[in-house]
Amino acid sequence: MAMISCPECSSQVSESALKCPKCGYQLRKPKRGFFGKVFKFLFIAFNILMVLWLMAYMGSVGEISNNAVTDAERAGTAIGGTIGTGVLLSIWVFGDIILGMFVLFTRPKS
Repeated sequence: MAMISCPECSSQVSESALKCPKCGYQLRKPKRGFFGKVFKFLFIAFNILMVLWLMAYMGSVGEISNNAVTDAERAGTAIGGTIGTGVLLSIWVFGDIILGMFVLFTRPKS
C-alpha cells in the first residue's frame, strides 16, 4: 500500500484513506456504490415521471372540462379532477419518501 503526503500537515497517509488521521483534511471524496447510484437514478427518474404524469393529467382534465355541456358534467369533472390530483400527489409523496430513504441509506460514508 503506497503512502502519500497530506497537503495540510505533511504527514504520511495511506493513499486509500479518505481523510488524514492526524489533521482530518479531506484527501478524496467518497463515492456512491452501485446500489446507491441505482437508487439515486430511480429517485430522479420517478420525480420526472410524476411531473410529466401530473401535467398530462391536468391537460386531460381541462380538455374534458371544456367539452362538458351541463353544469352537472362540469361539477363531476371538477370533483373527479380534484380526487385524481390528490391521488397522484399522494403517490408522488409516498414514492419520494420511500425512494428518498433508499437514497439516504446508500449515500457514501465519509
